[in-house]
Amino acid sequence: MSEAKVAPALELSGIEKVYNRGKPSEVAVLRGASLALQPGEVVALVAPSGAGKSTLLHIAGLLDTADAGHVRHAGREMGALSDRARTEARRADVGFIYQFHHLLPEFTALENIVIPQLAEGKSEAEARGRAMDLLGRVGVAARAGHRPAALSGGEQQRVAFCRALANAPRLLLADEPTGNLDPATSDQVFEALMTLVRETGLAALIATHNMDLAARMDRVLRLDQGRVV
Repeated sequence: MSEAKVAPALELSGIEKVYNRGKPSEVAVLRGASLALQPGEVVALVAPSGAGKSTLLHIAGLLDTADAGHVRHAGREMGALSDRARTEARRADVGFIYQFHHLLPEFTALENIVIPQLAEGKSEAEARGRAMDLLGRVGVAARAGHRPAALSGGEQQRVAFCRALANAPRLLLADEPTGNLDPATSDQVFEALMTLVRETGLAALIATHNMDLAARMDRVLRLDQGRVV
C-alpha cells in the first residue's frame, strides 16, 4: 500500500495583487505567483526591493488578501475563511520574522516569548519552560532577564526568532531577517535561525537579498515581474 501524499505546508497558486486598481497610479505587484513548500523545507525568496516579496509573504501569512488565486495551508483553503478564522489560523500556524525585531521594549527577552504563549492558553510555567528552551537553543539563555535595549542587535533578532516559534507554528515566514545586521553577526544569527528551523521541522520561506545565505537553503525562488520562477 502506497503512503498517503502529504499536503504542502504552504501552497500559493495564481496569486494576483494590484494596488490602486483603476487609478492612474495602478501597480500590479503580483501577476499569477505560485509556489509550494513541503514540511521541513527551507526556501529562499529573492528579488529586488519593490518587487513584491513582502506582499507575497503577507498574503501567504494571512496578513493580506489576494485579488485572485488560492492560499492553502496544509491543504486547507484559506481564502474563504472569515476574518476571525483567518486570525485564529494565523496565530496557530504561522510565525513571522521581520528585518527589525519589534520586541516589546518594556518586557524582558523571556517575557517577550512568554506573552504570545499565554495568549494561546498555555500556563505560565509551560510558557516559561518553552521560552527558556528556545533561548538556550540560540545561545542567549543568559540574557533572558534583559530588556531589548540591553541586548545587541544580534541578540534581539535571536529573541525575535524564539518569539516567532513560541507557539510551534507549522510555517515560518521571514522578511530579510538578517538585513539589519553586519555581515559577521548576520551569519551567526542565520545559523541560529537554521538550527531552530531544522530542529522543529517546520516549513520556512525566507526573503533575502543575501545570495550567500540563500545558497545555504534547500531551494532558491526568484520573484520576477510578479511571478515566482
